[in-house]
Amino acid sequence: MTEALRIIKVNSPREMSDFIHVTDRIYRDCAQYVPDFESDIRGLFDHCKNPGLEFSDIQPFVAYRGNAPVGRIVGIINRKANEKWNIRNVRFSMIEFIDDPEVSSALIGAVETWGKERGMEKIHGPLGVTDFDKEGMLVEDFNLKGSMTAIYNPPYYPRHMEALGFEKEVDWQQVRIRIPEEVPARYARTAQYAREQIGLTVKKCSKRELLGECGQQVFRLFNAAYAPIFGFSELSPRQVNSFLRKYLVLIDTRLIPVVFNKEGEIVGAAVTMASLVEALQKSKGRLLPFGWWHLLRSMKLKHEGCAEMLLVAVRPDYQGLGVNALFFDDLIPVFNKYGFRWAETGPQLEDNIRELTQWKPLKPEFVKRRRCYVKSL
Repeated sequence: MTEALRIIKVNSPREMSDFIHVTDRIYRDCAQYVPDFESDIRGLFDHCKNPGLEFSDIQPFVAYRGNAPVGRIVGIINRKANEKWNIRNVRFSMIEFIDDPEVSSALIGAVETWGKERGMEKIHGPLGVTDFDKEGMLVEDFNLKGSMTAIYNPPYYPRHMEALGFEKEVDWQQVRIRIPEEVPARYARTAQYAREQIGLTVKKCSKRELLGECGQQVFRLFNAAYAPIFGFSELSPRQVNSFLRKYLVLIDTRLIPVVFNKEGEIVGAAVTMASLVEALQKSKGRLLPFGWWHLLRSMKLKHEGCAEMLLVAVRPDYQGLGVNALFFDDLIPVFNKYGFRWAETGPQLEDNIRELTQWKPLKPEFVKRRRCYVKSL
């Protein structure tokens, strides 16, 4: 006889532990799955560590069959994004479930009820508190290894979403390139023009500079460049400080080209880093007792052969003036020096034609399509 299914709101440390470790069962034999840091998951729900909770309501749920956790989900109401886009949406995030329609239906139902109680009209996701959190359910290329900054999920997840009445809202794709030995001529010529005729320069800021005003300027640039993008809401200075403190320890500043104009203003920035996929898989998302060694090895001693291109932004009035070419002109030699054989972006909206066409000289592969689903409540 099948044990009864129950959904509970996470309120205790033990329930949070079950929330975190439900993935152990789902991905036990999955070579493609890349775990999150456990500390990052716990920090998501901590008002002291997650400034996004100043303008967001959040509620994690766990599904149990008997005493065994079999699924999880998070409900999020981002009031700032709802106000900006004039919507009343509840987001679902971090959804995981065994291949059982009763479990997926109950999890989604818990967030639907929670959202309706707060006056929401639609449910969509997977989306995080901010646009820099993981978003989009994988719908293709399940055979490819996941990345540190994007969701991986089993092939049955999209089937469950469609059975529950969800429809596509937007799709993202990731761009994957082989690192060329030389900078393509088109990029080299455009970069030279940008330097000589427009007066743009590339600088590598120190971690101290990035933790100060330089970092704030870079994220003000991201806020301006990403403002029209689906679901985006502006990051506050406190959120910026949180991102910088969290990720600068993992990032080599030689992989972050910042472009300045003649007036000394930041007009472009690209945040890239060495992949930590293998280190995260070996550590299982835990720093202790030996997870720190796997991370240190990938960061400092032997790179994994892949670069992750996390964030790229150009000030709107400098778009089309060679800033992207300066990024490639700077990074390709560095990537070769570090032994990276290929690089992969984070999710790119499929209708962002300008962003996607810039990769053409590098003969890109468009992989790992992922989807934001939506339905009315």
